[in-house]
Amino acid sequence: MRFIAQHVDRVTVDGLRWGVEPICAVLSEHGTPIAPSTYYAARRRLPTAAELRDEQLKVEIERVWKDNYAVYGARKVWLQLNREGIPVARCTVERLMRDLGLEGARRGRRHRTTIPDPSAPRSPDLVQRRFTPDRPDRVWVADFTYVATWSGTVYVAFVIDAYSRRILGWRAARSMKTALVLDALEMALWTRQRQGVADLAGLVHHSDAGSQYTSIAFTERLAQAGAAPSVGSVGDAFDNALAETQIGLFKTEVIHAGPGRAWTPSSSPSWNGSTGTTTAACTAPATT
Repeated sequence: MRFIAQHVDRVTVDGLRWGVEPICAVLSEHGTPIAPSTYYAARRRLPTAAELRDEQLKVEIERVWKDNYAVYGARKVWLQLNREGIPVARCTVERLMRDLGLEGARRGRRHRTTIPDPSAPRSPDLVQRRFTPDRPDRVWVADFTYVATWSGTVYVAFVIDAYSRRILGWRAARSMKTALVLDALEMALWTRQRQGVADLAGLVHHSDAGSQYTSIAFTERLAQAGAAPSVGSVGDAFDNALAETQIGLFKTEVIHAGPGRAWTPSSSPSWNGSTGTTTAACTAPATT
């Protein structure tokens, strides 16, 4: 029902309007049979007592949340409502706060690495989650993550060959500017040039939609190297699943395996020639 309501009367680029009957016909062809009369009956149905109660509670929940500087979570909102004589279950408050998109303040700082730039042109997804190429240098995947150290947050970028799962380039820095991912790309190109691979024609460089990867400097460098940029969708880790997996291994084998260490720019060494695990390829000598 919700799908039909969201798409009915939608006008396509060629001027065609989506109607209820065509949408129902397409849904039925794809294994979700529904009659137009069922949709119209649902539209005419009066809201139930539970639905009316939910709408009333949403108003009260949002009021309590805003009156308390938008920092209350479900537990405190639930307690406050019951103090005011509005009986409601905690699970109901949790459900309705999710529907409203409300949440309480969180301790600690949340790090967000994929920040898209709405003004930057975005390349299409040329990989479509196919991370099993038939030869090296067919698909490279790239991503970066953050690591908490005694010296503060450090961002680590990777470039990985999808065929061999080998880390071709990586870089650590205190900021997540374009230079971070650009340096990792330069290291990957240098790695292949050192092995005598001068022509990377046909290479697809795949990443998420972060502004670093859609920047002019990065896309121009890809063009100079003969690589085609490929960008996944926003907020979908499956579109860059291989890079996400390698980052998970990096954190498991290198970061979480031992205590945190101080980090300085000098502790981000150049590639050591290893073709093995992320531990062998990425572990830096400890600093004192």
